Amino acid sequence: MRIGFVTATYLPSRNGVATSSALFAQGLRDLGHEVRVFAPVHPAQPQPEEGVYRLPSSSWGTPPDYPLLLWPSRPVVARQPLFDLDVVHTMHPFLAGQLASLWARRIAAYRGKRVPLVFTAHTQYEQYLHYARVPRRAGSSLVRAHVTAFARHVSQVLVPGRAMAEMLAGYGYDGVITTLPNPVDLASFAATTGEGVREQYGIAPSAPLVISLGRLAPEKNLGTLLAAFELARRARPELRLLLVGDGPSRAGLQAQAGEGVVFTGGVPYARVPELLSAADLFLTASESEVLPMSMIEALAAGSPLVAARSPAALDLIRHGQNGLLSEPAPEALAAALQEALKPERLPLLRQGALASAQGYDVRARSAELAGIYQTLLDAPGKWVPGRI
Repeated sequence: MRIGFVTATYLPSRNGVATSSALFAQGLRDLGHEVRVFAPVHPAQPQPEEGVYRLPSSSWGTPPDYPLLLWPSRPVVARQPLFDLDVVHTMHPFLAGQLASLWARRIAAYRGKRVPLVFTAHTQYEQYLHYARVPRRAGSSLVRAHVTAFARHVSQVLVPGRAMAEMLAGYGYDGVITTLPNPVDLASFAATTGEGVREQYGIAPSAPLVISLGRLAPEKNLGTLLAAFELARRARPELRLLLVGDGPSRAGLQAQAGEGVVFTGGVPYARVPELLSAADLFLTASESEVLPMSMIEALAAGSPLVAARSPAALDLIRHGQNGLLSEPAPEALAAALQEALKPERLPLLRQGALASAQGYDVRARSAELAGIYQTLLDAPGKWVPGRI
């Protein structure tokens, strides 16, 4: 198959959608399919990449790692290798989704055959309205109406976990939803031990080390995470926290953080396996996650999860086997963290983490995605996306 991914974010941007898209692209290629990724120009990626086609973007007024996709002109579109694609897959319902829909219609008209349009709903969009300059109530209504209309318009809706399925149902979407978890490259985690990470950041080899990885932003509930860590550290002063990532909340969090907290800033994705492998536990207080790559990657590294109760955490955590669930309050998270670090409990949780990660292997998930595409192509009748 020839598959086109149309995405508003892609490597080297460091976020779950970019990482998941790149892993699926490589997994599908390894199965013998051709994948073309259409993504915004990124200022940190000046060199051409095989199979990746960069579209106009703007970095004005956006975080450095999040260039904004712009609508491409006709000459730009004319240069894209589009018209032999069998499937178009978008990860977004907004501009990138509109572009994917338009391209699918044009390709179908040109080829005179079905061109399925697949949509993966990755994001709880209302959690990010604080980035938009619109009143929250009005913005929420617009988001709900648009996402629902877009989901009804495509041939297949995919979600990585129950959080997105519940969100779409809450928006009023009553169509078929298929769950396809985000993938992880288990081989990259099996090849690292995390040696050297503690030395780099001045953490004693014997110190219990907790890690949190992701964008430092308001929706991640990191203030609660720091408060929980401080409570746990009062009981175990040797406890250390590695906060990996960058974002708009960093300065405020550094002002709040007490002793024992190390901010690494943004790191290349290639370093994620060794950082996670160096930790004893992964801690998150976020309730906005869908099925975060960082939590799946932590399992692959053998780092059990201690998480605030949320749909994503319920998808990933088998309480007492590969991690612990907690109420999203500092006291509850601190108690769960201390419980998970007990010497008689931690080794069993680590074993459970590694075992549960097997279900997210990129090879299996990519084969499942290819099967979804093939089912759409084999379906009787002619499907051409309409206008929203």
